Amino acid sequence: MHAHVRGTALYFDIEGAALVPDGPRMREKPTAFLIHGGPGGDHSGFKPAFTPLADIMQLVYFDHRGQGRSARGDPALYNLDENVEDMEALRLHLGLGQIVSIGTSYGGMVAMAHASRYPASVAKLVLIVTAAHGGFISRAQQILAERGTEAQRAVCDILWAGGFVSPEQLKHYYEVMGPLYSLTHDPVSSALTRERAINAPEPLNRAFGPDGFLRRFDLRPELKHITAPTFILAGRHDWICAPEFSEEIQALIPGSELRVFENSSHSIRADEPEAMRAAIAGFVLAGGG
Repeated sequence: MHAHVRGTALYFDIEGAALVPDGPRMREKPTAFLIHGGPGGDHSGFKPAFTPLADIMQLVYFDHRGQGRSARGDPALYNLDENVEDMEALRLHLGLGQIVSIGTSYGGMVAMAHASRYPASVAKLVLIVTAAHGGFISRAQQILAERGTEAQRAVCDILWAGGFVSPEQLKHYYEVMGPLYSLTHDPVSSALTRERAINAPEPLNRAFGPDGFLRRFDLRPELKHITAPTFILAGRHDWICAPEFSEEIQALIPGSELRVFENSSHSIRADEPEAMRAAIAGFVLAGGG
């Protein structure tokens, strides 16, 4: 399905009903937006890892503009601010009130910015393996120098240069980097995930290249405007959004909670999926949310 908003067409998909039978009444479940990372990826990596959460929430997946199954367009608009405005436009297009906002990696950056700029739109905020400013890149480069193989450093040289030229090259990057993204890396299942994904190099290049917007962004001054209860999930062994960035976010969002998953890298949904889902469900259901 596509939502035509803000001069583009955003692909979205819905899993689970919002209104369900509950004895003699119909009960309304909260609706959650799941915001994918990258940039340059799509929402498919959330499936089926997040599917069990449809028992407690209606899940709305979507692809950022210029990515996945969403329309391509002016590459100058492939940036954080536009993604935030697209997300809010999609919420309004779907006629939704407050949402549960669940963002992973770059999606967490979008979710943070959205919750700070549209606080009345967010009931609860879940931030998974993310960072609030561009300092995460230099830290990732340091960790890569310490832990990475020669092949991993080589493909990351392309990332830092903003030099991906094809979806196939981007898939190769994820193949080589798989063991750093996940402690439980399984080459077979990872290959299936990569094949299902629709990769778009241009948004990633514009984010991580020498003048990329993720090198310059800084959400820290905005975080005090977030009013939604916030739950932050970090992976102890995360190479690209190291856990200290989650600790920093927790210190800057009033009343937020942090959980560090000790046996996870950047992909908690691969390394500790059941614990991740249980933690998110517990947070969403707490207080009748």
